[in-house]
Amino acid sequence: MVAAQSDYERTIAFCEAAVQRIRVHGHPAYPRNYELWYTYATGYNAALNRAINEALTRSAAISEADLDLLYETYLSPLRLSERVDSVGTRILAEIKEVAGVLRDARDKNGDYARTLERLAAETAGLGGLGDILGTIARNMLSATADMVERTKDLESQLANSQDEMQELHNALEVIRAESLTDPLTGLANRKFLQGTLDRSIADAAENGQRFSLLVVDIDHFKTFNDNYGHLTGDQVLRLVALALKQNVKGQDLAARFGGEEFAIILPDTALSGAAAVADRIRRAVMTKDLVKRSTGEHLGRITVSIGVSTWRRGDSAQTVVDRADRCMYAAKRNGRNMVVTEDDPRVAEDEFGRVA
Repeated sequence: MVAAQSDYERTIAFCEAAVQRIRVHGHPAYPRNYELWYTYATGYNAALNRAINEALTRSAAISEADLDLLYETYLSPLRLSERVDSVGTRILAEIKEVAGVLRDARDKNGDYARTLERLAAETAGLGGLGDILGTIARNMLSATADMVERTKDLESQLANSQDEMQELHNALEVIRAESLTDPLTGLANRKFLQGTLDRSIADAAENGQRFSLLVVDIDHFKTFNDNYGHLTGDQVLRLVALALKQNVKGQDLAARFGGEEFAIILPDTALSGAAAVADRIRRAVMTKDLVKRSTGEHLGRITVSIGVSTWRRGDSAQTVVDRADRCMYAAKRNGRNMVVTEDDPRVAEDEFGRVA
């Protein structure tokens, strides 16, 4: 009874702490938001607490977008598939190993059976001890044949299990790919981008190999939505995504960052090279003629503004993104449909405003 009372008091304290956080940050009291803050209150998920504490050092309030990203990264049920897949991979390897052992045993039993066959043949008709040895050899041969058949059956069962495990493995790969892909554009989603950016930062810090980041924003996107509807807006997003896909290669990663904003990570690419890629993308987007599918009406050209930053020693993922973001807004301020890099003096001009 004392233990039950203790659990009650402890969990109620966690509950109150979670609700207090929801109030402070003005978050809707959705179950997932409550789960995130309850988990934070318990302190059981060290990675989640570290990420939230880092976010709170950057800003006193955590936005809904940040909350979604934190949940998807540290609490999403989809992460269960990663753990299941890891176990499944180990089981597959073990099944293959056991199958190999059985194959070796069957081959050796086959060799043993052939030796017994020769012994039975050589002792046939000798009489006396020869007949006794022949009888023993034939009995052992029969038992060995049964063992070989049982081994074959077990091999067959293991092969079926291996096929089933492989199917499950493949299904989990599909689930993982879907969980990391933006369904509208087919590009990587924000979760995939964040993970890749974190790995790029770690790799760059370790070996000094810098990378560049492009932040791409569609000009006047709200106007497209307001004038022609969300279906046309979706078409714009897909057209821009297509231009990005066609102009990245190898280890480059193109992702939908959120809304009408995209990001591209360019490994082993200096600022000048990244600016060239950005301008190629800008020009490629301009070639996309937007046509309203329902009427065939030509709605004009799409343009984008692109900001470019490059990793510096001591950077975090957030600082690289922030610099690229500032460059993108400098491009907006200075007329849109342009590329601005972090060494451009226009970036250091007066405080930027959010321009569509």
